[in-house]
Amino acid sequence: MTSFRALIASIILSWGWKRAAIAWIAGALSALAMAPFNAWPILFLTIPVTVWLIDGAGAGRLGGIPAAALSGWWFGFGYFTAGLYWIGYAFLVDAETFAWLLPIAVMGLPAGLALFMAFGFALARLIWTPGAFRILSLASALTFSEWLRGHILTGFPWNAFGYALTEPLALAQSASLIGLWGLTFIAIVVFASPAVLGDDRAVTHRPWIALAASLLVLAAMGIYGMLRLNSHPTQFVDGVKLRLMQPNLQQDVKFNYSAKQMVMEKYLSLSDRSTGPQSNGVRDATILIWPESAFPFFLSREADAMAQIASLLPQGTVLVTGAIRPPDQPAGTQITRAYNSIYVIDHDGTILSVYDKLHLVPFGEYLPFQSAMEKLGFVQITKVRGGFIPGDRRRTMSVPNAPRMLPLICYEAIFPGDIVPGDDRPGWIVNLTNDGWFGISTGPYQHLQQARLRAVEEGLPVVRSANTGISAVIDPLGRIVAHMELGREGVLDSALPKPTAPTIVSRIRDIPAALAIALSMVIVIRRRVKPKV
Repeated sequence: MTSFRALIASIILSWGWKRAAIAWIAGALSALAMAPFNAWPILFLTIPVTVWLIDGAGAGRLGGIPAAALSGWWFGFGYFTAGLYWIGYAFLVDAETFAWLLPIAVMGLPAGLALFMAFGFALARLIWTPGAFRILSLASALTFSEWLRGHILTGFPWNAFGYALTEPLALAQSASLIGLWGLTFIAIVVFASPAVLGDDRAVTHRPWIALAASLLVLAAMGIYGMLRLNSHPTQFVDGVKLRLMQPNLQQDVKFNYSAKQMVMEKYLSLSDRSTGPQSNGVRDATILIWPESAFPFFLSREADAMAQIASLLPQGTVLVTGAIRPPDQPAGTQITRAYNSIYVIDHDGTILSVYDKLHLVPFGEYLPFQSAMEKLGFVQITKVRGGFIPGDRRRTMSVPNAPRMLPLICYEAIFPGDIVPGDDRPGWIVNLTNDGWFGISTGPYQHLQQARLRAVEEGLPVVRSANTGISAVIDPLGRIVAHMELGREGVLDSALPKPTAPTIVSRIRDIPAALAIALSMVIVIRRRVKPKV
C-alpha cells in the first residue's frame, strides 16, 4: 500500500514534461479498450491516472484549470493518436498527391480532437470536490465534452469512452436504455473508481466502497444483458434472402474510369458466385447488396452497365447499391459536383428509389470553407471539385417484398440518435461503406463496433456491405448473424433479422445521459458550497 501511495503521489506531484508524458501514455494505452482489442480492463489503470492528474493540477494558478486542461490535451492527444492512426492510410491511396499531408492528418486530427478532452479536464477541475465525489465531477465533465465532440463542427464521436462497455455483448445491452452517452458516463465512473483507493481515510471514509459499487454496476449490466439476450432470440423476416457482395477492390481502381468494365465484370461474377452444391447464386437472393460508391462512373448514365445489372437480376430480386449520382442538369452540362448515393434497382433495370448521403465526411467528401481552400490549392481526398453535394434529409426507402429500409452511407452510422427519422421507423438499416481506404488496420473493426451499437440502441437489424471489411448482418441486439472478414472478397448470404419493439433510448434519446450529468453536477456543486464544520 505504501508503494501504491508513492506511485499516486509521483503522478499528482509531477510537472512539466513528466506530467505530459504520463498523460500521453495513459491516453495511448486507453485506446486498447476499443475494437479490435476490447481490452477495457486497461481503463481501470489509465482513467484513475486522469483523476490524480487533475488532483495535482490544483497546485497551478487559476485554481489549476489551465494545468488540468493541458493534462487533458496530452491525454487526448495520446488517446486519439493511438486510436486513429489508421486515417493515415487514406493519404497513401494517391500518395503522389496526398502523402505529404499524412503527418498533418495523423497528428493534426488527434491534436484538434484533444481540445475536447482538454475542455473536459478543465471543466472537471472547475467543479472538483475532495473525496470520492470527484469521480462524478470527472464523469459529468468528460461525458459532456465527449457529447460536444460528437456534435460540434458536424461531429466526430469516434471511439467515445462508452464503446469500452460494448464487449462482451451482454454489457452493450444497456445501450438500449441509456445510449452511447449514458454508457460513456457509466464507463468513466466505473473505471475512475480505483482512484479513490489511494485517498486518505480522513478525506474518503471507506474508500473501497466506490470500487465495490462500480463492480456491482458492471455485474448488474451483465446480468441485464444476459437476460435480454436470452429473452430475445434472433428472428427472421419471412421470404427475405440477402446476398452481400464484398469485392475488396483497391481504392485506385475505384476512381479509374478506364477500369469500368473490369469493375462490372468482377461485381457481376462475384454476385452470381455459387457458395455450395445447393447454391443457385444470385437466384437464391431477393435482395442483392453492393457497397458504397461502387462504380468509377455515373451508373445511371451508363446504359450498358444498367443493362448488365438487369441481365444479372432474376425476377423478384432487387439490387441495393452505392453509386455516385450526378445532379439533375440539362443534357450537355458539365458535371462538376455529385451526390454520394444509394440506388434501389429492380430486375428490369428500373431505379425505384434514391437516397443521397446527408452527413458528409470533412476533408474526405468536402472541405471546410471549400472555395477558399480550393483557391489555396487544397482538394479533398475524393478529388471532387467543389465537394460532394449533401442530401436534403434523412428518410427511409421502399424495397419490394421487404420492410422499409433506412439507408446510411459510411460513417453516417457512427452518430447515435441521429439516424432514424422520428416519424418513420424502418424495419432494418443498411449501411453501405468503403473501409478500403484504411487498409488492414484497426479502423474497420472500430467502424463495425459502432454500427453494431446502433443496432442495440435502435432495436433494428443492421446490414453492412463494405468494399472491404467488414461486411456483416447484425441482429437488433447486436449479435453478428453472418460476416465476412477484412481483406477478403466474396459473397455473404443471410436471412434478414426482425427488429424488436422500439427501445427506451430510441424514444427519449439523450435524456438519460443528460439527467446523469445534471444530477452529478448538482451533487458536486452542493458539496463544494457546503459549509465546512
